[in-house]
Amino acid sequence: MRKFGIIACLVFSLYSVAAIAIALYGLNDHADYADMIVVPGNTVAPGGVPSPRLQSRLDAALRLFKGQRAPLIFVSGGVGGEGYDEAAVMAAYLISKGVPAEAIIRDPSGVNTAATAVNAGRYLRAHTLRSAIVATQYFHVARTGLALGRNGVDVVGTVHARYFEVRDVYSLLREVLGFAVYYVTLKDYPS
Repeated sequence: MRKFGIIACLVFSLYSVAAIAIALYGLNDHADYADMIVVPGNTVAPGGVPSPRLQSRLDAALRLFKGQRAPLIFVSGGVGGEGYDEAAVMAAYLISKGVPAEAIIRDPSGVNTAATAVNAGRYLRAHTLRSAIVATQYFHVARTGLALGRNGVDVVGTVHARYFEVRDVYSLLREVLGFAVYYVTLKDYPS
C-alpha cells in the first residue's frame, strides 16, 4: 500500500509539473515575423458566429496581422456538431474586421490539431513558405506548436487568446495527455 502511495504521489507531481510547464509556455507570448498565422478552429455559436473562445483566437491573430507580423492568416476547422464550417465562419469574422479576403487561407479539413498542422505544412511547402505563428488558447499553444513543427513548419512565435473560463482547468489537464500522445505518435516531416 505504501508503494502505491509513493507512485501515486510521483505521478501526480509529474502531471502537475507538466501542466504548469504547458501553461507557462502558452502564456509567454512571443512573435517574430512569419509567413502566416495559424488559428485552429473551435466551437461556432448559434447563428453561425464564433464562440467567445474562437473569437478570442481570431482577435489574437487579428492583432498580429494588424501589427504586420505576418501577411497571411490560416484559419482551420471542419464542420462541427453545430453544423457550421468553422473555417468559413472564422474567415467571415476576420473579413468583417478589415482583413482582406486574399490574406485569409481557409482550411475546411482541419478537423483536429493534427490535421490543421498537416494542412498548414502542406500549404506552406506548396507556396515555398516556411514559418508560422500560432494563435490559440494558452493551454493549446504547446501541442499546436509541436504538431506544426513535426510537419516541417518553423514556428517562430505563439500568442494566446485572451479569454479564460472555468473549463480551462479541465482543458489544461487534458492537454498534458494530448501533448504526450502527440510527442510519441507524430513523426517528423521528411526534410
